[in-house]
Amino acid sequence: MDNKEINQGRRRFLSVATAGAGAVAAAGVATPLVASWFPSERAKAAGVSIEVDVSKIESGQLTVVEWRGKPIFVLNRTEQQVKDLSSLDGQMVDPSSELEQQPEYCKNPIRSIKPNVWVGIGICTHLGCSPAYRPDVGAADLGGSSWKGGFFCPCHGSKFDLAGRVYKGVPAPSNLVIPPYKYLNDNVILVGED
Repeated sequence: MDNKEINQGRRRFLSVATAGAGAVAAAGVATPLVASWFPSERAKAAGVSIEVDVSKIESGQLTVVEWRGKPIFVLNRTEQQVKDLSSLDGQMVDPSSELEQQPEYCKNPIRSIKPNVWVGIGICTHLGCSPAYRPDVGAADLGGSSWKGGFFCPCHGSKFDLAGRVYKGVPAPSNLVIPPYKYLNDNVILVGED
């Protein structure tokens, strides 16, 4: 009879110990699994809006910043560059920016909130290369007298004007995309929020 009592006690002990070990193992597996459902600090930072001080960008100068791992072009256009945009309408695929590639507040001939400051994602809409800023008016390799400055994609030859509108007859099917942005004051924009 003593053997049965001892065996019963051992069985209970082993059952409880096994259940406890199983619970610890389950918690050990579940913790990293649940933690993986939440974004890392690096991922959170990648989606954060960024501030750009446009007062430090000289007239005619382009600044490139990074937002969500993408190059963001911030261009301070000269008065002449803004005036020249309308003369290029006939050479553009989507001169009125009718495609959904920009926020509603940038659906205008200059594709920006303020005439001089243009903000765009610096990724060609053809195959994702980054176009080069070519402000040189009349560049022979880009169309001569019809070139009023803009962006040239060296990968396959796509051309965009200084509002990010794509020229006809190039591989890129559409204009450069305008990210959401807003002015925090006259000198600072916030890229990533409307």
